[in-house]
Formats: sequence, structure tokens, C-alpha cells
Amino acid sequence: MKALEWQGDHLLLLDQTKLPFEEKYREARSYLEVAEAIKNMEVRGAPAIGVSAAYGYVLGALKYEGDKDDFPEYMNEVLTTLQATRPTAVNLTWALHKMEVKLREVQNLDPEDIKEALLAEANSIAEADRRMNRLIGEYGNTIVPEKANILTHCNAGSLATVEYGTALGVIRQAFEAGKKIHVYVDETRPFLQGARLTVWEMLQEGIPHTLITDSTAGYLMQQGKVDMVLVGADRIAANGDTANKIGTYSLAVLANAHQIPFYVAAPSTTVDLKISSGAEIPVEERDGKEVRMFKGVRVVPEEVPVYNPSFDVTPAKYITGIITEKGIISPPYSVNLVKMLVK
Repeated sequence: MKALEWQGDHLLLLDQTKLPFEEKYREARSYLEVAEAIKNMEVRGAPAIGVSAAYGYVLGALKYEGDKDDFPEYMNEVLTTLQATRPTAVNLTWALHKMEVKLREVQNLDPEDIKEALLAEANSIAEADRRMNRLIGEYGNTIVPEKANILTHCNAGSLATVEYGTALGVIRQAFEAGKKIHVYVDETRPFLQGARLTVWEMLQEGIPHTLITDSTAGYLMQQGKVDMVLVGADRIAANGDTANKIGTYSLAVLANAHQIPFYVAAPSTTVDLKISSGAEIPVEERDGKEVRMFKGVRVVPEEVPVYNPSFDVTPAKYITGIITEKGIISPPYSVNLVKMLVK
């Protein structure tokens, strides 16, 4: 099952807000529809957001019918709109920057050639994501024991990428290699990406798993039932501080207290060397109704104040290693992340 797929003149998006009980697709035919789908979390996961935005940029170009002289200003509006959808995921900015650079390279060509060049660039970004995810899985598999209980948080699988996944890509690779693994899946409140999406992927693959509430993780570790923690990432600072779904930091602290390895799996495109530490990572805060309500049903009064950050930042000191398509990066991250990116 693919989270997104380009289909000639539009982007087909699996509406992940409907899973696991309904497989519904949106045919996004404008950049505004793509922006809406990202903002509403119909498509989510840093890599998938980046690729979707790239195709949204293409749709912006395809739909333009104005004067050629006004085209650059219009495309800047397209870029700005897409960029504002989810501020934490750096893959979004990275992908749109590549599209912007490509537009500058071909801006003097005929309109149809410009559109073809932009589509080719978006396709290239999507293909790179497929390749990186497979390599992340291969490298990550090398540190998974032959028999292991793995705890994961949120969803970092094929639904969060173009294909295969990052953290779940490692789990898939280990399972395909015949290792006896079992996955504990945090429900991941309040949007339930673990309960709704990761469990759905585990069922599709036949991978042994158990769903737990977020608050159960520490007790599992205390009982010796977790061998490693494996999560994805939305942005990694130059010093290794990592932004991921809210609740990740708590798991990292718990893992450290119980001497359990804590790994982050993410493509190198998630590393943001422009940000020196996690203190500089913008953390998206979402509408309080996501906490006040559950599947459209109010569970607390409307007037109850809610603090609903979508992400938290895990300090590098709690991270055992960062699994990328270029290998497994170990501390000191401020040195080794730079070395990785210049390979």
C-alpha cells in the first residue's frame, strides 16, 4: 500500500486520517489541495511530506495559465504556501528547495519544458526516498539481535515515506531476514499514529506485534521486555538533537534509565546542519480539539485549555545511534553527521 503516487496529471494520496477502517484516496489536482492534505495530516511522515510537497510544486506549475513574466512570482507563492504547512519536518523545506533550484535552472525554457523538468525533479526526489529507505533497512538490520523485542513510537513505515519506511524499514528487513522479532507499538496519542497506522502495517506484513498505551512503555522496560527502541525523525540538528513525534523524548529518557539502546532511523535529508541544536528546531503546536475530542466525540469540555505540541526534541546524549542510508552514525554527532553528509 502506497501513501502517495503520481498519476500523470495529479497526485493520488491515501487519506491516513481514515485508516485503519477505510482506505480512501484523495486525487490532489492543485497545490492547494496538496497543502491542505499535508496540513490536515492526510499525508504525514517527514519523507512523505517532502515528496508530496515536491509534487504539489509541480501541480502549481501545471495549472499556471498567466503571463510568463508573472510565473516566478506565482511559483514563489506556491512554494510559500506549501512550506507553511508543517514547520518541523525539514524534508519539506529540503524538497521544496530542490524544486526551487530546478526552476531557476530551467526558467528560460519553453513552458512545457519547464513543467517536464519540474516533474522529472519530483520523480527523482521520490525515487531517492525509495532507495534511501531500503538502505536504512539494510544498515539497521545489522544492529537488530537475532531475537528481539523492539519498541517503536508513532509511524515511520511505508505510510510515512514513498515506500518501505525508515524505522519500520529496519523492522521489515529484520523480519524478512528471519529474525525472531516482536514489536511493541505505542498508540501515540493524540493522533494515534501507532495504533491506527503502525499496527495496520504490522498486520499487512504479518509481523508479530503488541499495541500498548503510551504510558505502558516504562513498565515494559522495567520488566525487561524491551531490547531496543527504534523511532523515526522529522528533523535532526547538527549536534544530533532529534525532533520526532511527541512522546519520543520520554521514551529516550526511560531507555537511558534502563540501559536500553535507543536508535533513530532517518534519511540524511532529515539532518539540518543549519540548526546547531534542538533548541532551534521549530515545534508545531496543533489544535486543542485533537485532545478534547476522539474520532469526532468530545471527551472533555470545550473550555478546557490544551497544550498540544506535535513533536518533542530528544537530546543527542540519549541517542545510541542514527541509522541513515549512508550507515549508522555514532557519537559525537556534531562531528560524524558532518562527515556523513560530505561522503
